[in-house]
Amino acid sequence: MKLPETVELIEVCPRDGFQNVHDLIPFDAKVAIIKKLAEAGFKRIEAVSFVSPKAIPQMADAKDVMLAVKDTLKAHGVRSVALVPNARGVETALECGVDELTYVVSVSEKHNMANVRRTPDESLAQFKELAGQYGHQMRFRLALATALGCPFGEEIRTERVAEMVRFGLEQGCEEVMIADTVGMSNPKRTYDLMEAMVKEFGPDRFVMHLHDTRGLALANTLACMQLGVHKFESAAGGLGGCPFAPGAAGNVATEDVLNMMSEMGIATGIDNDVLHEAVELIQANVHANIVSHLTPLYKKAPCA
Repeated sequence: MKLPETVELIEVCPRDGFQNVHDLIPFDAKVAIIKKLAEAGFKRIEAVSFVSPKAIPQMADAKDVMLAVKDTLKAHGVRSVALVPNARGVETALECGVDELTYVVSVSEKHNMANVRRTPDESLAQFKELAGQYGHQMRFRLALATALGCPFGEEIRTERVAEMVRFGLEQGCEEVMIADTVGMSNPKRTYDLMEAMVKEFGPDRFVMHLHDTRGLALANTLACMQLGVHKFESAAGGLGGCPFAPGAAGNVATEDVLNMMSEMGIATGIDNDVLHEAVELIQANVHANIVSHLTPLYKKAPCA
């Protein structure tokens, strides 16, 4: 079985992991966790999203958090990533010196309406405007939510995913993120979809975002690696879940993915000990369950 020799893990806990936590996480704790993750060796960390605090209260302090961690990220050679839904979010990201922006569009029409109250085509039209207006100042990435399964039962066609990938690349994106937003996929479904995507666009174009709702995220990760895909988003502690997707559980835990890569002899550049320290910080300061398979290895710290 031929697999990539190196894999990039993109840490998303500070954004996707935190956004669904009910109790507000203290500002100082967010900053400390992001700074500790920066020490672990990630090339990219998705630190915040610039969204309406009414929609995602946990991100109300996103600008302050980004400004507080920016210098630390740069000192460790980490590129900062932020999610944005509109022009206002892009402008705030520019003010904060963010390196990369993620713009999410759902392949599922029902999920896109629940998430941003627009059809996918309306969201794509807005993305085209934003990329055209700001693309010379900022690196954009199109993220395709529900690309591997819709929580509302809508059929996700491979041809439609390919159309949206092609659209993103035509707007200047170097990468397109493929998300199993609710963790509905299985290795065969994941392999079949990504085989079609890799055949048309090549493996370097894709970042995978796999949730572990049914315990299949690592198996889906391996299915992608068999096709040469080598960039994966994950969240320390396995935190996460889309607030607008019924049944969405956490992202695949970074420590689980790292452990699998290590056991298979695949390089990631991540310091396992520092990552564990970051997870302990999360456990001590965030009112959410640590759900990785390596949880027993961590000290039992009380929530603040």
